[in-house]
This record gives sequence, C-alpha cells and structure tokens, in this order.
Amino acid sequence: MPEHDTHDVVLVVDFGAQYAQLIARRVREARVYSEIVPHTMPVAQMLERRPAAIILSGGPSSVYAEGAPGIDDSVFTAGVPVFGMCYGFQLMAQGLGGAVSPTGAREYGRTPVKVDRPGTLLADLPADHTVWMSHGDAVIAAPSGFDVLASTRVTPVAAFEDTERRLAGVQWHPEVLHTEHGQQVLEHFLHQIAGCRPTWTMVNIVDEQVDRIREQIGDGRAICALSGGVDSAVAAAIVQRAIGDRLTCVYVDHGMMRSGETEQVRRDFEAVFDTLDVVDAGDQFLGALEGIHDPEEKRKIIGREFIRTFEAAEARVFKDVRSTGAGETAYLVQGTLYPDVVESGGGAGTSNIKSHHNVGGLPEDLRFELVEPLRTLFKDEVRQVGQQLGLPPTMVWRQPFPGPGLGIRIIGEVTRERLDILRQADLIAREELTAAGLDRDIWQFPVVLLADVRSVGVQGDGRTYGHPVVLRPVTSEDAMTADWARLPFDLLEKISTRITNEVADVNRVTLDITSKPPGTIEWE
Repeated sequence: MPEHDTHDVVLVVDFGAQYAQLIARRVREARVYSEIVPHTMPVAQMLERRPAAIILSGGPSSVYAEGAPGIDDSVFTAGVPVFGMCYGFQLMAQGLGGAVSPTGAREYGRTPVKVDRPGTLLADLPADHTVWMSHGDAVIAAPSGFDVLASTRVTPVAAFEDTERRLAGVQWHPEVLHTEHGQQVLEHFLHQIAGCRPTWTMVNIVDEQVDRIREQIGDGRAICALSGGVDSAVAAAIVQRAIGDRLTCVYVDHGMMRSGETEQVRRDFEAVFDTLDVVDAGDQFLGALEGIHDPEEKRKIIGREFIRTFEAAEARVFKDVRSTGAGETAYLVQGTLYPDVVESGGGAGTSNIKSHHNVGGLPEDLRFELVEPLRTLFKDEVRQVGQQLGLPPTMVWRQPFPGPGLGIRIIGEVTRERLDILRQADLIAREELTAAGLDRDIWQFPVVLLADVRSVGVQGDGRTYGHPVVLRPVTSEDAMTADWARLPFDLLEKISTRITNEVADVNRVTLDITSKPPGTIEWE
C-alpha cells in the first residue's frame, strides 16, 4: 500500500458484489488509490489503515435476510467519509435509522432516475438520466439529517447525502458503464465530499516502487520471471531501474507457447534487458502434466514447475552463494497484478475463482523472497507504467497471454500433438486479425481446443470425427469484466474456413459469446 503522506487510500468493502473490483478501478480512474477489503474485516482494523474514505459495495443479499453480510454501525460515526452503493446504500440507511423495505417491484438493468435535488453528489447532472439498478429492497425513508436527492418510479429514496458528516449513497451502480454520469457521481463523492487528493499517477508509482525495491533488495541480486507479456516486462524494467545489472531476466519456454513466440520474445527482450537467460523446459512441464485433466491441478502444477525451473536458474545466477539460511537471499521478480491476487482469493477475503500460476499455484516450500512491483495495479495501469518507462510499443500493447500458455486453452490432457493442433489454429486466428487491422480493438483472443470432445463433420466428401475449436475474442478495460468482441462476420468466416481447411483433426469452429461474468476470459 502506498505511504499515506503521498496518497490517500480508499477502502472498498466487498459484500459479495459482482463488480467490487470495478469499483476499485473506478476510484483509481479518479486518481485516488483504492484497495478491496472483506466485509468481515473489523471496522477497527479498517480504521487502523487510516483510509481517506470507505465505500460499501453492492451485494446479492437482502439486508433483512438471515445471515446477510453486514458491517458494524460504528463505521458511520468514525469521522471517515462513507459512500454506499446499492446494498451498501441500504446498509447505511438501516444502520443510521432510516427504513428499508421490499417494494414488491424490483428494478434490474437500465432504469430512469429523476434528480429531485442535486446537492453535492449529483451536482451538474441532468434531471432525468439512466442508471443501472439491481435490487429488490428499497430505502423508503432516509436517516435523520440526510437530504434525499433522487428517486425512481418504485424507489422513493434513490440517493441521499449528509455533507456535514460526509456520508452519501446511491441505490444504483455508478461503477458500471451502463450508468450515465456514474464516474462523475463517484468523483463528486471522492473529491468534494470526502476531500480525497487526486495524486495517484503512474509517474509516482514508478518512483515509489524503485525506492521500495532498492530498500527490499539492498545490495542483493534478483532474477525475473519473464513470460513475454507486458506484466513481467514492466516488472523487470522497474527492478532493473532499481538495481541495474544485479537483475538477471529468465525466460522459460515451457513448451506451451504460441507459434514463433519464443523467438519473438528473445528478439524483443534482448534489446531492452542486459541479461536474458532462455531455458528450454518443455519436456519437464509436459512430463509433469501427463494424464492431468483438472484445470486447477494444471495451474498448480505449472506454477510449481515454474518455481522449480527458477530455482535451477537461481543456482546458476548465484553460483556458490547459498540462497537460504546464512547465505544471500534469492529474490524472484514476478509480474503479479491485482486481478491475479483477487481472483486467486487473496487480498480481500474473496472466493477463489481460479488459481493464477504465480499466486495460488506457488508451492509451500518456496525458496525465494518475492518482489512484485505491480501487485496493486490493474492491466491498463501497467501499460501506462510501461509507456512511462519507455518500453517499445510491441511490449506495451501485446495482447495478454496467460503464464500457463496454451496449457489452459486445451480442455483435457495437454500433449504435444494437441499443442501442435492448437498452435496452428491460434496462428491462423492471429494472422487474420492482424490482416484486418483489429489487433488494438480487442483485449484478448484466446483460441481453445476442446480436446476431450469430438464432433462429426464432412470433409472431402467423407465423414470426419474431429475436435471443435472455440474462438474467444473479448473486449475489456482491466480483465475484471469483459464482453465478447463483435468481430466482422466475414473475418470470422475466413478464420473458420482456414482452420478447418489447414488444421488436421479440426472440423468445427465455434464462437464464444459469453461475457465476464458469468464466464471467465480463459476457459480454464
């Protein structure tokens, strides 16, 4: 967490919200640092972190339901500004003596709202605009001292504020793009009601992390796990700025990279980093994955084998210097991001969606001390840091590619034969996307091989029984939420035709049109 004399910190209290991470991201867009904490954290512990403001997220429960998540009412009298959204709005009303009740008419999706009294929170907003609702209960009476600012057809109190106590809330979700003027409402709370300082910038982050890494590593040495993507590249660049040639970058080819990727990584990274050690560990990884079908087990095995590989690389880098005990500490730099931490069940007491190989997949007997300069950042923030550091555009704007590589894009056991099939299909999809000039228009384009599934087809006037391939083009801002990319039909047709004509054992190409949530970007 940044030092409080440099940045204000906003805590987002998660009540099981679908978009808690998105709230944190929107706060950062307002140039205020934010972190997610679980609703189970005691209020006293929250206050120990000296937050400039606290935001209560939405959630799927009713405030009246048995066992519904709550928060101690002392949060509203601690002198810290508090903003409630949806469920958090109702908790605030209930905790301060207002009235919450089922209205019998639920509001879901786009909903017209009427601003009856702008106040500070809704200042300069149109009197009538559209917001995103998702609730069954409603606040029917505001607590004493609050001004009611807005209403809808079925919700008499849709927004309120008490600027003297610096408390405010809205029934809708200002964090989602479907809400008109949502960011403006959030910034009115942060800047005008809470008085948060807009000092969170990427320039500050680079300087702060360089100082922090110098303090952590001291005169020691480190190795960096380069994956070829922007995350590890930016992490390495920050550490190299901090400790210079005492950093050795290690790129592990685990045998599950895309076609031509290892050669491209070598060219790009040798131009930026002083020392690059390329390790061919394909046999090691594929041997460890033999017979494994479960996606969580795959991720954990890949995480374990990555660490084992780096331990061997560390032995070469440190030579006869012991890495534990009385010897020199071995530092491992990783490009871990905040979404990795959150989705792996860390940082906010949230459930484990999937174990990222560099978080939930790390072995218990880890021999390294981790250096993670990007652990508090979202992907788009990392790209800003990369530009600030002067990294080439080919690194900064490379589409995200998971550390486990094609291993989690094969549904079923990972084998050399299946990897070859998927590489060919993936290359065709990437070639056609580039030819259409759409590389920068989508966030990511996973191609998935349903290796444990067969489908009947007709090729060359004969019956075939081949594998389906799934195209998964998505758009996103930070990978916490995503939507499927509406690629032109003629482009999809060209990709499908080439794959079924050129890739043996594939006779069907499908398109995944699922958003995140409910689906994740990767299939495993």
